[in-house]
Amino acid sequence: MLALHLATFRINATPPLGHSLCGGWIKPVVGVDDPLSLRGVVLLGADKPIVLAALDWTGVMDESHRLWVEALADAAHTTPDRVALHCVHQHNAPFIDREGNALLKRAGVEPLLYDEAFVDDLVARSAAAVRESLTSAQPISHVRVGRAEVKQVASSRRVIGPDGKIKFSRTSATKDPDARAAPEGTIDPVLKSVGFFQNDRPLARLYYYTTHPMSYYGDGRVSSDFVGLARSRRDMDEPDTLHVYFTGSAGNVTAGKYNDGAKANRAVLADRIHEGMRAADADAQPRAVAIGTVAWSTKPFRFEPREDLDLERLKAIVASPKETVVNRNRNAMTCGWLIRLATKRPILLSKLELGPATLLHLPAETFVEYQLEAQKSRPGTVLATAAYGDGGPWYIPLRRSFAEGGYEPSVALVSRETETVYQKAIEDLLRT
Repeated sequence: MLALHLATFRINATPPLGHSLCGGWIKPVVGVDDPLSLRGVVLLGADKPIVLAALDWTGVMDESHRLWVEALADAAHTTPDRVALHCVHQHNAPFIDREGNALLKRAGVEPLLYDEAFVDDLVARSAAAVRESLTSAQPISHVRVGRAEVKQVASSRRVIGPDGKIKFSRTSATKDPDARAAPEGTIDPVLKSVGFFQNDRPLARLYYYTTHPMSYYGDGRVSSDFVGLARSRRDMDEPDTLHVYFTGSAGNVTAGKYNDGAKANRAVLADRIHEGMRAADADAQPRAVAIGTVAWSTKPFRFEPREDLDLERLKAIVASPKETVVNRNRNAMTCGWLIRLATKRPILLSKLELGPATLLHLPAETFVEYQLEAQKSRPGTVLATAAYGDGGPWYIPLRRSFAEGGYEPSVALVSRETETVYQKAIEDLLRT
């Protein structure tokens, strides 16, 4: 048996007053309802250390993601390909892209995507937390994996009409009663729990569930929203255990069917997620498995850009004072993506085989169908998917999504032909 140890870390990642939220196109920070955090674990003893981390931010893209991963890898004495850094994707939270921010600064745009001094300090603090965590790593003997269905939270974002086009787009808060009355649609209703144990003592629990995690946003009040509140309740349930929440492939999944945006619904949704966490942990309790083989695998994947994207035209939008903040900031991020693609640097897909569980790590706003197909290919294991890794591609829809229309394909930064090759890359990774 491997002599495995687990280190855990957690730091505050709340932005300061006045900081941009969601890339600068909603109200900046005016207050904090509940803090944001970066939480994670370092698995030691299975070759080089493995870092799994979840950040309560909207997204970390391209060069910003690379630099943060490299800082965590250096602190953990490992290589960047063995670090999985994911965002939970709350919207009253920062959304960062280094190259896009540089373009906006040169153009004199306000607000910027983010404050560089704040982010640089946070990256340094996160690396310090990882480094310090190694000194108190604890031996682990077992892993427990459980599942529970969460009801009345997730629903398909894209309701398709009889003409094959988008009939309703259910945002996180959907006020149209007809849109809320439409069927739930394609989702993954199961919340997974993966617990690291020292005999019967849980050192850390990782949770995986698939929906956009917002009840309401845009008011300048920082919040980890209903998934973060549920996670905090698990902290209170088990104060000596680290609880980490990962959002699955939720690019086309929201709580819109079950949420009209009323502020009271945040607590209602948090209750449902918390109950799912407790139920998944209870399901896991009798399933203690001694950790045998631990295997980490990666697959580089190079996306092609959406066919109509032109870097020079987009740079001109960023530079134009006649454009709106939304247009300038979003297109600055798109420029960052195109600049990154020109370097030929791929996005790294990865997986961790851990006893009865397989942890799959995907980028950006991957659609749920990719996750469901991946699960079909691994019927003998619990497949837990974390998306919202490198946020560079923004949305990763299906091929048919572009013909259906709607918001997501209009801001997807990947080729219309992505589905087949991306799906194959995931399948190839799961077969290794």
